[in-house]
Amino acid sequence: MNEVKSALEIAAVDDSKFVLLSVVGSVFCCGLDFDIIVKHLKYNRKRASVKLEDTIKNFVNFFIVFMKPVIVSVKGPAIGLGASILPLCDVVWANEKAWFQTPYTRFGQSPDGCSTITFPKIMGRAAANEMLINGWKMNAQEACDKGLVSQVFWSETFTQEVMVRIQITSCNSCVLENSKAIVCYNMNVELKQANERECEVLKKIWASAQGMEYMLKYVQNKIDAF
Repeated sequence: MNEVKSALEIAAVDDSKFVLLSVVGSVFCCGLDFDIIVKHLKYNRKRASVKLEDTIKNFVNFFIVFMKPVIVSVKGPAIGLGASILPLCDVVWANEKAWFQTPYTRFGQSPDGCSTITFPKIMGRAAANEMLINGWKMNAQEACDKGLVSQVFWSETFTQEVMVRIQITSCNSCVLENSKAIVCYNMNVELKQANERECEVLKKIWASAQGMEYMLKYVQNKIDAF
């Protein structure tokens, strides 16, 4: 998260017109690494939970206030924060093998990335609850139908399709930034408040003995399955 945030900080002041967020490989993002989180929380839950909360809050807030358009190219799974962050970006393209899931309750976690606001607004409350509470695994076409993804392309031609559309998007930088500012003007305050609430709940979970126990069970189950 800190590395992505640092890259965005550079992009915010350089002469680029927009940011393309993509990956090398077949996985877009698996969300938070609970193995690492558990290791941090083992020694000082209260202090570590505050640090983790600040990291996530700052990461998400940077997407909320980032002035330049962010275009996302999704190949493969986008899980947890990797899926919840998508509505904070401006255009999301996916190949047909991509899938999206926010199985927070299985991890013993609560939603993040402002998804408690963005998901109901984008896909309706019923579908949002299926994602955020029931952990619905949504394929690329379903994500497009629900508004989480802009367009879906074949895997074989995905890179070419993205590059063609990036050329179309490469217009005047001032026009791009002002267009984004107008679209986001009324939403930023609400998104920041949602991010604050979500991170506060996560901090409470991480600082609690019950939350720690649930995460340990999840990590142990992963190890046993492996």
